[in-house]
Amino acid sequence: MKASVILIVALCAHALCAADTIPASEAKDHLGKTATVCGKVASTRYLDSSNRQPTFLNFDKEYPNHTFSAIIFGANRSKFGKPEQEYLEKNVCVTGEIRDYNGKPEIELTDPKQVRVESK
Repeated sequence: MKASVILIVALCAHALCAADTIPASEAKDHLGKTATVCGKVASTRYLDSSNRQPTFLNFDKEYPNHTFSAIIFGANRSKFGKPEQEYLEKNVCVTGEIRDYNGKPEIELTDPKQVRVESK
């Protein structure tokens, strides 16, 4: 009985956490929502001398013309290896809450489980 309850709770939690998949170019229309955003990482940048040491993954077009960004702050960077190299020029999906930063949508990545590299 206990195992059944745990399984049901796990399945319900997975269903509740499942996010809609949207293209990077449409992320701006989903601010405040949790979703999976997919697109090609066109440019990356690691600001190692900056205060929070962010790594930016810019989707669809190079910065500053990108449609969406995923950001990894220095405190979590070691979990991702070298994301500015790992994800560049790849089709990637990221999951999290879409927020506005200076007029552009972004998702903060804190765990590699939020990232999926597509096999296209």
